[in-house]
Amino acid sequence: QVQLVESGGGLVQAGGSLRLSCAASGRTFSSAAMGWFRQPPGKEREFVAAISWSGERTHFADSVKGRFTISRDNAKNTVYLQMNDLKPEDTAVYYCAADEWHSGSTLLLTSAQYGNWGQGTQVTVSS
Repeated sequence: QVQLVESGGGLVQAGGSLRLSCAASGRTFSSAAMGWFRQPPGKEREFVAAISWSGERTHFADSVKGRFTISRDNAKNTVYLQMNDLKPEDTAVYYCAADEWHSGSTLLLTSAQYGNWGQGTQVTVSS
């Protein structure tokens, strides 16, 4: 099974930026669709962004559209989440997810569709 390790979380003021990384270790991904989810304090995990294996297709939650971008480097087995104009409501534990053996254009938008998860990284946005 692929191990996913997130990094890049931290404390930032409102309006600031962070870039999260998710690196896969153990073996090379096989045509994996990937995504980011987050769990705010006291709330359920929610979808943030997804990217297809080819990187050509992306999808974002309405709450982050226009502020967050998702990208990937398949040669490095890494996916990124660039977060700009952060708001206090973006405070959450952010999780990376992956699921293998998908077509180049497949997007996975629900947590149930993913078979591999990282341990999470805390993002705290102060007002």
